[in-house]
Amino acid sequence: MSEPMAALAVPVTEELSFPRQQARTQRFTLGTPRAFTVAPDGSRVVFLRSASGTDRCTGLWTLDVHTGQQRQLVDPSGGADDLSVQERARRERSREQAAGVVAYSTDAAVGIAAFVLSGRVHVVDLDTGRSRELATATPAIDPRLDPTGQHVAYVAGGELRVAGVDGADDRVLAAPDGPEVTWGLAEFIAAEEMGRSRGYWWAPDGQRLLAARVDDSPVRRWHIADPANPDLAPNEVAYPAAGTPNAEVGLAVLGLDGSRVDVRWNRDEYPYLVTAHWSFGGAPLIAVQTRDQRSLRVLAIDPDSGLTTVLHEERDERWVEILPGVPAWTGNGRLVRITARAGAYRLVVGEQEMTDDSLQVRTVVSAGADDVVITASASDPTQVHTYLVDSTGVRRLSEVDGVHAISRGGDVTVRVSRELGRAGTRVRVFRGDSSVADIASLAETPSVSPRVRLLTVGERELRCALLLPTGYRDGPLPVLLDPYAGPHAQRVLSLHDAYLVPQWFADQGFAVLVVDGRGTPGRGPDWDRAVHNDFAGATLDDQVDALRAVAAEHPFLDLTKVAIRGWSYGGFLAALAVLRRPEVFHAAIAGAPVTDWRLYDTHYTERYLGHPGDQPGVYQANSLIDDAPNLRGELMIIHGLADDNVVAAHGLRLSSALLAAGRRHVMLPLSGVTHMTPQEQVAENLLLLQVDFLKRALHVS
Repeated sequence: MSEPMAALAVPVTEELSFPRQQARTQRFTLGTPRAFTVAPDGSRVVFLRSASGTDRCTGLWTLDVHTGQQRQLVDPSGGADDLSVQERARRERSREQAAGVVAYSTDAAVGIAAFVLSGRVHVVDLDTGRSRELATATPAIDPRLDPTGQHVAYVAGGELRVAGVDGADDRVLAAPDGPEVTWGLAEFIAAEEMGRSRGYWWAPDGQRLLAARVDDSPVRRWHIADPANPDLAPNEVAYPAAGTPNAEVGLAVLGLDGSRVDVRWNRDEYPYLVTAHWSFGGAPLIAVQTRDQRSLRVLAIDPDSGLTTVLHEERDERWVEILPGVPAWTGNGRLVRITARAGAYRLVVGEQEMTDDSLQVRTVVSAGADDVVITASASDPTQVHTYLVDSTGVRRLSEVDGVHAISRGGDVTVRVSRELGRAGTRVRVFRGDSSVADIASLAETPSVSPRVRLLTVGERELRCALLLPTGYRDGPLPVLLDPYAGPHAQRVLSLHDAYLVPQWFADQGFAVLVVDGRGTPGRGPDWDRAVHNDFAGATLDDQVDALRAVAAEHPFLDLTKVAIRGWSYGGFLAALAVLRRPEVFHAAIAGAPVTDWRLYDTHYTERYLGHPGDQPGVYQANSLIDDAPNLRGELMIIHGLADDNVVAAHGLRLSSALLAAGRRHVMLPLSGVTHMTPQEQVAENLLLLQVDFLKRALHVS
């Protein structure tokens, strides 16, 4: 039966525990510099950073590349962070937990920047540091400067508006023509699943914008209540569950002179607007996708007529993967894209394949006149490196093993490195190949130091990370698997901070095993597509195979005491494991699990499992509700009641099915918690409660 949480004892600690430190530092991200913009003349770097490793309030900073001097231009600390409903939703989609200046835009010369504080638009001169609030409509969302630096566009009340950078002549460019219509914002499915967080794009001359019109009226309404506060009305959300209607998305070219030209393409056949790009390299570009995601077209737009031309079409019998940074133009007018061919994601510029099967291209960072900067993985998928690609070949820029990112402007690059052997993030600024400055991270040093062994096991060469208790010498250890193991998220990486929580669990007396199986990134299109129609089989088989292979090489792993924990897709996998493989898994913690894929969103779910109306058997085989009578071990389900991504109905329905089948389990509902758990005490106690549950379930002292 469903077990009350009062039966679980929370360990009490006197000093700051790792779980509290992890929560207080927002997973050690606070104080880390991020969101870099490099001026095209290489003179300055703009970035975001909070003042310390525990300060949630992010400020806007600049680095003078010539002198190395860093200045904080905007310090919003101490001010209220009053967010609109729309802004809260945007931050939930991007998993943004910080306060203050969490995003900004600049003009093309990177001379001024625009940002929002508590729904009010601000502009700052990056030379003088003088900032001012503009008298615009509120609450404002997503202000973006035009490339010339004369105007700032923003969204308020569903309207796309524009004002001068001095705040003068604030006016509406496009207004909703229905109660569920918005202009200039990304719809739920684009922000959550396509990686598109924006809904408008400036022309390079600053005279027109390409703007998305979103009509949510076809989308079914769900109601997310707060049972802890019954006097509050439920929050109504437009949620496009698998097999149900999506928002209708269109585009228009809007002129500052009040003109409007609607963009025309076959929206019935290609309803998904994946991304857009507008630069001096050529006509505005959009990528559009069919509902079944087996075809993606790159279209060029004539901004004067709205007519579109097909430049390229990518097809796949399972699905076409969306990868960041493409399509785009080079400075000299060649189309940049990424194609999946012969087992590799390859960079294509014009009609020429610039990379071969030795690299798996992950993102296009920037396209210059004669070169392209990318991130990619070579033979080791646990590492992500940066590369410069031009007519002479492919040159790796990142120097040491690890996970790297890069931003550039002119001949200056900002190189961000995370390594396995050191905590935190290192940020270096290069002019050409010479290091000229560092941007310090103010993040706290974790109190846990991972002892990680990276392994490759089995015939599928599964990548694993094994962590043992600090100071462990010998004797049997109960095993805790700690995967995500789903598409678009990689856990086994060559970076230190990825293993902080696994090491903390290991230090509680477990051998912790993290496994990336089929469907996880970094190993190419064939590996990605191995989960087609088969989440439950492929993902679970890989966890079991890896566990047995690692145990064969490390016999101190006690396979009579095996547990698994995970969140989101990992929560689905954890519940799946204890329900379908009870001979292997004796306990599980399922956090925010997807338990019935018909309750998850269209773009993600239908990509992998098809349309539920066409493939009901696939959905049945990959969902968990009917497996409830099979529970033999111990199961804890954790779910935030305010979650609008994996809604609480998933966890509650599985709990109800378990109760109906007479199966004992723990159900932990989190009042006011979304898919994230930013509340410090909640985040800390969740880890402590999980350890207590695991020790009791596996009979570990």
